[in-house]
Amino acid sequence: MQENLFEMPRADETAGRRIKELVELINKYDNLYYNMAESPISDREYDRLFDELKALEAANPELKLPDSPTQRVGATPLKEFRQVAHVKPMLSLANTYSEEEIADFNRRIENELDGNENIQYCCELKYDGVSMSLHYRNRVLELAVTRGNGTLGDDVTQNVRTLTCLPLRANEIEIAGRKIENFEVRGEIYMDNADFLAINQKREEEGEKTFANPRNLTAGSLKLLDSSIVAKRPLKMVCYYLDVEGVAIDSQFEKIQILRSLGFPTGSRLRICRNLAEIREFIEEQKRDRNALPFNIDGVVIKLDSARLQEIVGYVARSPKWAVAFKYEAETAQTLLKSITLQVGRTGVVTPVAELEPVFVAGSTISRATLHNYDYLLEKDVRPGDIVIVEKGGDVIPKVSGVVMPENGERVSPEPFKFPEFCSCEKHSLLVRPEGEVNFYCNNPECPWQLRRRIEHFASRNAMNIDGLGEKIVENFVKLGWLKSIADIYSLKDKKSEITKLEKWGVRSTDNLLKAIEDSKKLPLHRILYGIGIRFIGEGAAKILAKNFSRIEELQKADRDKLLSINEIGEKMADAVLEFFSNPIEIEILERLKVAGCNFESETFSQIVEDSAFSGKTVVLTGELSTMTRNQAKEMLEKFGAKVASSVSKKTDFVVAGENAGSKLAKATELGVKILSEEDFLAMQ
Repeated sequence: MQENLFEMPRADETAGRRIKELVELINKYDNLYYNMAESPISDREYDRLFDELKALEAANPELKLPDSPTQRVGATPLKEFRQVAHVKPMLSLANTYSEEEIADFNRRIENELDGNENIQYCCELKYDGVSMSLHYRNRVLELAVTRGNGTLGDDVTQNVRTLTCLPLRANEIEIAGRKIENFEVRGEIYMDNADFLAINQKREEEGEKTFANPRNLTAGSLKLLDSSIVAKRPLKMVCYYLDVEGVAIDSQFEKIQILRSLGFPTGSRLRICRNLAEIREFIEEQKRDRNALPFNIDGVVIKLDSARLQEIVGYVARSPKWAVAFKYEAETAQTLLKSITLQVGRTGVVTPVAELEPVFVAGSTISRATLHNYDYLLEKDVRPGDIVIVEKGGDVIPKVSGVVMPENGERVSPEPFKFPEFCSCEKHSLLVRPEGEVNFYCNNPECPWQLRRRIEHFASRNAMNIDGLGEKIVENFVKLGWLKSIADIYSLKDKKSEITKLEKWGVRSTDNLLKAIEDSKKLPLHRILYGIGIRFIGEGAAKILAKNFSRIEELQKADRDKLLSINEIGEKMADAVLEFFSNPIEIEILERLKVAGCNFESETFSQIVEDSAFSGKTVVLTGELSTMTRNQAKEMLEKFGAKVASSVSKKTDFVVAGENAGSKLAKATELGVKILSEEDFLAMQ
């Protein structure tokens, strides 16, 4: 049977366990979508998971977790750029998929306003791009910030300055006799389909990896540190939000007209709708014209036009109640399934992949698509030689959603596809499927397919933070035979002379890499526990294990009962830890890491907690800190025994407020929560 992600807990499961599973799953998808520009599931599947979590939390408020995605907007911001706090949070929109849901949205608006107001909506296209906030001072572009997690984003000003569609200095205009000088503009940065296809064609001719879709390429471009490269990418922006300092503008429709006057690009398909019939007409018109547009859209946005009424209707933690996004169903196409191959991830998960006759779907040409797992493959009964239905989940990750059965019933492959017994890499390791799981695994950590991904993960910022050991470099070093396990990273110093002779390398870049490798040895136990890639052990679980075991030898000796006695360590996690430490290959790698000098001892949490003013306290961070990043402050507070929450409530003990603190500071003041400046925070340590 295929795992059902959407079922409510079985009788033998607790609501708490299901809530925890959903939080981990949604946070993982958020990270992939917002930080990696990947989307393994469709928007609808994501929304169903999110709705289930909200329902469970509403029924069991005491079980709500501090890291629940219902308490935040999006994902953790990227780290390559300076982080900036948004003056006003950049919220996400609730999604709808049917006329009935639009009618429900309209009914809720009418109920909120008691039928005493003249309601009209501003309807716009929903561009499939990357959200951006622009700050203008004296009409000059001063700052461009990504959405990030909705509260904190990345400063990408230099990259955004390269967009020729944006004014570096806005036009001079007046509203009600007052000049517009200081303001914030928001919108979506995107790329036309024709430009995207031209870039992919050139990369294919040059033998380089092509991009998945325009949104991926746009997101990747904005993450580049070299703005001269960004300048060569044909990025565009559509603007739909305006907040002017000292000037109140009531109409969303009027704001877009003002944006045009200021010199900003705005959507041309904009309409005021006064009832449901007009909204439906707008939705259908845009759906008909969708494929004729030069860019990708995935729906339309419906907003209450009046800013005054928007404030009356209000917000929920994650999104405004006065706006909604109507999402179109994923586009589909039919093509030939030529073969089924296997793809191995860093934890050994084996994913079947459909190798397709290339077909154009939703803005890009698809030649490979995920089949998720063996159960999914059997459920769809997909076989080589079939004509299959291909769609793009969330218009990002292509997948096979069904089979077009031949009229005569005779299929090219007469028998269902049988999953291989052995990994098809050169190690030919036995593939195993743990009881109760949907995935097959290759458990050989020396499997070359998972080796690269394991090394990339081990070197990543939140694990061992080895700057300079990125995807392309890892791939090259593996091909050269220098990296056969994560432990080989610490032997790269013996290859210094060879590294300096490689193309685009030199003494300085080599020394920087080797220094980053050496510095990683000093990181505490929880970082290496996360980095070694124990299945189901993410950052949070690694910290919990490090708090309960002072040395890795203690964790290695722990039995199942001991692991399960730890709060927040479930059965799958416990079994994964036991399995990891029973694998002789993994033990050999750990021994090599110890010999290399890596730190396998935990920080002394107990001493710090006893002497700390934050021990047992709930703390919320808001605004921009000048002496440390938000993650560094969070780690420091956790080390001092505090619980770091994402939202302010009556249970909050302290709010640490940096520069440009927003709604959380206001709520803390309203509730009488003690507010600490950055100086106060540092003085209490």
